[in-house]
Formats: sequence, structure tokens, C-alpha cells
Amino acid sequence: MAKKSPITPAPKPPVKLTPRDKKTLSSLVGLADGVTKAAAARRDPYVDIPSRTLSNVRYSARKRIIEMGTGKNRRQLFDLSQAKAYMRTMLVAEGCKRLLDQGKSTSLRGMFYMLKHTIEGSKENTFDDQNECDTIIEDVEVLLTSIREELHLYAENRGAMVGAITFTDKGDEINCARMGSGGYAIPSIVEPEVIQFDKKKCDAKFILHVEKGTVWQRFNEDRFWEKHNCILTHGSGQPPRGVRRMLFRLHNELSLPVYCVLDNDPWGYYIYSVLKQGSINLAFESQRMAIPEAKYLGLRSIDYDRCELSESVKIALNDTDRKRAKQVAKYPWFEKKPKWQTEIKKMIQNDFKLEVESLISKDISYVTEVYVPERLEAQDWLD
Repeated sequence: MAKKSPITPAPKPPVKLTPRDKKTLSSLVGLADGVTKAAAARRDPYVDIPSRTLSNVRYSARKRIIEMGTGKNRRQLFDLSQAKAYMRTMLVAEGCKRLLDQGKSTSLRGMFYMLKHTIEGSKENTFDDQNECDTIIEDVEVLLTSIREELHLYAENRGAMVGAITFTDKGDEINCARMGSGGYAIPSIVEPEVIQFDKKKCDAKFILHVEKGTVWQRFNEDRFWEKHNCILTHGSGQPPRGVRRMLFRLHNELSLPVYCVLDNDPWGYYIYSVLKQGSINLAFESQRMAIPEAKYLGLRSIDYDRCELSESVKIALNDTDRKRAKQVAKYPWFEKKPKWQTEIKKMIQNDFKLEVESLISKDISYVTEVYVPERLEAQDWLD
């Protein structure tokens, strides 16, 4: 019987790079060129990575966002205390270049496994756990001034949206008014190469962002977005970068106001702070994610009395809550706002916090039919 010839795989078509991909690829190649030039000149290869510490972060009163300062940390190959971190930095950069070259993306977990191996001739691993890899990925982001999504990396989807908008996601038309009970799952990568908006296909007048998926379900089931002509989103607590970036794009490209319905506790205040001014840890991304015009719609420290809630809904503050509340009060973007100082002081005096779900004690749909509509009509929010 004649032997079958092995099947030759069809040649893969060349990867089509977007302008953003080309810019990112150029930065990665430039990083590698710096290493080869240093080696050719017999110099110690190094990189200067912007410091992601509180001391290197400042609040721009003009832009109303958190920005990274000019402080940098030098990472050198021939310094024994830094050699491993330097190697990991180059390893992550090489992994990102590989993704761009192949026109593919992977998760943070996927990148960890792409790069994890035991170094030949030793018992040393490149990475022992994912946190080590994630930290280096953030270093590469700030080093190249590229967000994670530009490096073709994504995180787990957390967050959803429904409402009066239709857009395109990788060529597919998504009608957010027809997403059922689960809504449209907001992806980690929401850049213009993936998602395109059309003002003519957006009838929404504003965005209502709620803290948790459980509260979002109540708003969705009551079809709040349909009655009030809006887009309804959630971020499963602290919103991931994909959700923040989506809100930023919807706000800036479609001129949609953003209102946040969050818990009356230091963590709800912090979530609002991150949405509005940016994250201290990721200050280099504020200009592409922070929404200074976002409004805090609730819950408020006066709502226990104003809404005549029962004693049973109170959750006592603990020492961590009190400490966190005082830290938030000292943020420069809250420090000079009397209404925010009154709000935080009142919560500390109350010595209890309130979750949005506490409004269910009034009625199952009190939050969607009374609380939020009244706050919106009265323009009763904190800025």
C-alpha cells in the first residue's frame, strides 16, 4: 500500500496590524534594540520604569484626574538584586510581541503559562505564581506607555450592560435592548478596533452604573433602562478596566452623563473615586479611564432617616471601615468639597453603613421606582 504524503498545512495569511498594533510593536522592538545596543557597547543593560507608588502620584486640579509623576526606578541586568526582575520584564515584552506577531490575544492567566518554565540548568522558574507575572505586566505597561489591551492581554469579563444602544463588536451588531436577563457581557478589551459606536444608534440619555450585579438584576428586571431611556451597567463591585474603559468611551464619544449608584460605605466611596479620578495604583491610565464628570447618586448617609429605613438594615462600622473613611476624606479631590466632607463625617457619626439592597426593606422595587428616579429628578447627587 502506497504511503500517504504528509499534509502540508496551508500558509497562514499575513497578520494585519492596526495602527495601534504597529505603534505598540515599535515600542516593543525599541525595548529589545536597547538591550542589543547596550550589549554591543559592553554596557550594563537597564530600563527605567516609572514608579507606581503613592509618592509618585499627584492629583491634577486642572484635569481633575490622578496622574503619575516623573519618578522612576532603574532595573539593571548586572545587579544581582534586580537581575530576575529585569529578565522577567524582557520575558513579558517578548511574550507580548509574540501575540502581536500572530495577531492573537490571551488572558493574564494564559500569559503566565506562556512564559512559565524552569530555567535550563537550574531549579529556578521564570514565574512561580500569576501575581508575579501580573506585576511585571503592569511594569511593561508603564514602561511602554501602553495599556494592557494594546499588548493583546485581557482579564476575565466582569460586568454587563443593557439599554438603548446598538453598536458593533468585532463585526457583529449588538443591540443592548435585546440582551435578555443576563445583558451584554462587557469584554476586557473594548478598544475602537474591537467595538465601534454610532451616535445614530444610541437613544440613551445617560448611563446608570450600579455597584453590584445583584442590584443590576433588579434594575434590569424592572426594565429601568427602558422606562428612563438609559444604559444600565455594573462592574461586580470594583469595576475592572474593561468596564471603566467602556464607561469612559460611552461618556466621551457619545456625550452621555454617568451616574453611580453605590453602597453607603468607604468602599462605595472608593469605587466612585476610581471611576471619577482614576486609580492610584494605575495612575498612568487615568487619562483613558477616569470620568471627572461622573456623579455619585447614592446611597447617602442621610438615607437611613430620609428613607425611613428599619433598624435591621444597619451594618456597624468596624475599625477598618473607619480608617478607610478617614483616608478617603483626605483625598485631594474630596478634601476641599464641603458636601463630601459632610457625607463622610455623617457616616462616621452614624457608626453604620448601608448597602443599596437595604432599600428592598421598603419595597422590592423601591430603588428603581422611587429612590433613583427621585434623586435624578431633583439632581440630588454628590460631585
